[in-house]
Amino acid sequence: MKIAVITDIHGNAPALLAALAEIDQAHVSRIYCLGDMIGIGPDSNEVLGILFNRKDVSLITGNHDEGVLALIHGQPYPKSHEDTRNHHQWIADRLDPTFVARLDSLPRVIDTMLMGHSILFTHYHIEQEKLSATFYEDPFSPIVQPTLENMERLYGDCHQELICFGHHHPTHFFTGKHSTYLNPGSLGCTPGPYARYASVTVTQEKIEIELRKVAYDNTAFLAAYEKLNVPDRQFILKVFHGNQLKE
Repeated sequence: MKIAVITDIHGNAPALLAALAEIDQAHVSRIYCLGDMIGIGPDSNEVLGILFNRKDVSLITGNHDEGVLALIHGQPYPKSHEDTRNHHQWIADRLDPTFVARLDSLPRVIDTMLMGHSILFTHYHIEQEKLSATFYEDPFSPIVQPTLENMERLYGDCHQELICFGHHHPTHFFTGKHSTYLNPGSLGCTPGPYARYASVTVTQEKIEIELRKVAYDNTAFLAAYEKLNVPDRQFILKVFHGNQLKE
C-alpha cells in the first residue's frame, strides 16, 4: 500500500492543492496530516475546508492548532508562546466556527500498524505523561537539531519501526538500528515556491520512502500577507518564506 505524509501546511492553500494534485495522481490509500494546518499563513479556513472535505485524510493536532483553539475557548495561553499570541488571536477571530468542533476532536498521535509494520504519527515528540496535558502545559518536547543521534535520544521512549513527525520545518530522514525517523518538512513554509511531502510505500517486506517537492505559483499567496495585514507578516515572510517577495 502507498500512503502520503504531509505536515505543517500553515494556512497555505495553494501549496496544499499542489501537493494533493500530485498525491491524487499516485492513488495513495491514505494521507496522514501531522498538525499545524492553521496559523502563519492566511488561508486557515481554505486549508481546513479542503482537508475536512476529504475522506482519505487522517489528521492530528499541532501546537498552532492547539494555540488557536485555546484562545477560542478562553483557556490559559502559555507564556512560552507569548510571541505568537497576537497572530493566533488574528487566526482565531477569523476561523470558521463550524471547524472548531472537528479540530477539538482530533488526536495528538496516531499509533498504528500497516502491513505488519508499526508506525507512529505525531506532530513532535510528546512525553507519555504529557499526552493529555493542556496546551498551557507545553506538551511538546523542545526542538532539537536534525541528526540521527538527536532523534534516537528524543524518541528514545518510542519503539515504532517508522516515526513520522513535523513541527521543525526542515526535512528529517534518518534510519537507525531500530527506527526510521521521517519529517517530510513543512508543506506550506518553504524558502522557495514548492510544497513538500513524503510518499511512503509499505509492503510486508519493507517500507520505502520518497521525499517529494511540488512546484507551484506562490505569488498571490505571499502578496496576501500584506493585503490582509497579517500580524507579524514581515517576520513571517523572512523566517518562514525565505524573503521571496521582491521589493
